[in-house]
Amino acid sequence: MKKSFIVMALNMLALVGLLGCFGSAEAAKPITLRIGHPMAPGNNVTVGLEKFKELVEAKSNKQIRIQIFGSAQLGSDRVTTEAAQAGTLDMSSCSTPNMASFSKAYMALDLPYITSPLYQQNLYKALDEGELGQELEKISNDIGLTTVMFSQFGYRNFVSTKQPLKTVSDLTGLKVRTTDSPVEVEVAKALGMNPAPVAWGEVYTALQQGTVDAEGNTFSLLNDAKHTEVLKYAMDSNHNYSMHILLMNKKKFDSLSPEHQAIIREAAKEAVTWQREVSEELEKKAWDAFKEKGIEITILSDEDRAKLVELTAPVCDEFARQIPANLLELIKATQQ
Repeated sequence: MKKSFIVMALNMLALVGLLGCFGSAEAAKPITLRIGHPMAPGNNVTVGLEKFKELVEAKSNKQIRIQIFGSAQLGSDRVTTEAAQAGTLDMSSCSTPNMASFSKAYMALDLPYITSPLYQQNLYKALDEGELGQELEKISNDIGLTTVMFSQFGYRNFVSTKQPLKTVSDLTGLKVRTTDSPVEVEVAKALGMNPAPVAWGEVYTALQQGTVDAEGNTFSLLNDAKHTEVLKYAMDSNHNYSMHILLMNKKKFDSLSPEHQAIIREAAKEAVTWQREVSEELEKKAWDAFKEKGIEITILSDEDRAKLVELTAPVCDEFARQIPANLLELIKATQQ
């Protein structure tokens, strides 16, 4: 009997050990997070997300795996952000103009000439470490999301397939592609253009077929998306600054362990710092690519730039009433 008892005890210990192994295996099962975004391969937003994936997987020893679906594979950034809200997608990278569809507060980032490249580092610091980033996180929480990182997108410039853009008056009458951002639509109207909201994935064809004959975007993205094949003219209007905000379903983020949350935050901080530096290099390369393609770029005079600011100022006044005043003040505080 004693021998039987010992055998039974050993069998029980073996079973407990086996169950423990299964439990450890289950606990060690990797988490897979999916990101949807519309940007082209090689674009500054795209490479930033790839860097984020690399860092997350390295820091977690691949216990968190990231799958990236770019080039609008899962739909436009508006579509993927709706999916992230609903929890059918983990993360979405969305342009700030398209974020206006989710909260009017995001229009603050879209206002013409509210920021300047001269104070870019001040803006970054306020987004990453200051009250501005905290306020935008509250806004994302209100729509069921959490902000992971503020990727650099860049300053938008007007480009055309139809006519030279020598002065501000040359913008008049152009059929310009816009996002669904109310601010972007009104800026176009203020400049005498005819706005036509078109999803990003359809813009190349719209330019090719003449459905639109102008758009406003960063030279870097236009080059990556091969719009340089159909564009002929450009001006350095720098009329508004855009970011791509990487957002995650808040319930999904809150369900992660504190360790996994910390890894995501740390990886995002490192990735966005790297991405912003790379963005400057890619924008310079895009300018060179424009010239190589024979696209005529006008460097605006101070007088013409002041005219753009003057014409679009009423747009700022109109939308300021719809945006939290403290958010506007936080942005303006970075511009000094």
